[in-house]
Amino acid sequence: MINIIPADFHDQRLISFLEDHLADLAPTAPIESRHALDLSALQRPEVRMWSAVDDERIVGTVALAGCGEGCEELKSMRTDPARRGQGIASRLLQHALEDARARGISEVFLETGTMEFFAAARKLYRAAGFQECPPFGSYSEDSNSVFMKLVL
Repeated sequence: MINIIPADFHDQRLISFLEDHLADLAPTAPIESRHALDLSALQRPEVRMWSAVDDERIVGTVALAGCGEGCEELKSMRTDPARRGQGIASRLLQHALEDARARGISEVFLETGTMEFFAAARKLYRAAGFQECPPFGSYSEDSNSVFMKLVL
């Protein structure tokens, strides 16, 4: 049974999972087009992060980072490659969006890649109601990025 719990940044399993996330992303785009947060950035006070745990194994993560008054950005969305296609990402996304709604957040933004590697993610976000939008926050136009927004 999968449980979604607040991230424990002292847990070596989480640290390894997040390092694998960055390693997975490294070959997908040039460095200037990589926007994943590292471990220290995920621990900032304006970031909320959760882990999906199944039988003591971390199988997914999701985070929300403040990006302005009443809005947050979806970050660090990852499912263990061996567990993809099992609904873990959908559960994590639902959990994060419910948390945002409960706190009165009105908009959730995200940036994801244009490459085939990110096709399943884009499909998941569209199914959840996200729509493409112009770059937000400090982002600028980038042929390697798709920007999306969901009004809650």
